[in-house]
Amino acid sequence: MERSLVLIKPDAMQRKLAGIIISRFERQGLKIVAMKMLQMDKTLAQQHYAVHQGKTFFNDLVEFITSSPIIAAVFEGERAIEVIRQTMGETDPAKASSHTIRGNSGLDIQHNLVHGSDSAENAKREISLFFSPDEILDYSEEIDK
Repeated sequence: MERSLVLIKPDAMQRKLAGIIISRFERQGLKIVAMKMLQMDKTLAQQHYAVHQGKTFFNDLVEFITSSPIIAAVFEGERAIEVIRQTMGETDPAKASSHTIRGNSGLDIQHNLVHGSDSAENAKREISLFFSPDEILDYSEEIDK
């Protein structure tokens, strides 16, 4: 089983699309093992987007993600990272397939509704920024029956 962090970004929250986005991942067979709503502060945003530090769009990313509450969630499942990335679509909604979240409802490259980890290494790092180990459920086989 693989885990990935998903962030429902401010634009999705403002447009009341959070439930639809979450249900898209669940319909792909992924399980929610952690979830919380929070107002991300600048320090956390800078840590989350550290890979982009020094790039021209870094400050815009930080400003946007801290502009209103978000939902952070951990999804678990077979090939979770790949499934989430395919379900989200390309970062730029103009290039995303129409059957993806971003292709359906994203407005532009910044207002693209959702973030998902892009690798197992980044998923582990990102999940640890938002959740302590005791906040992540470990489902037993009995729950699935």
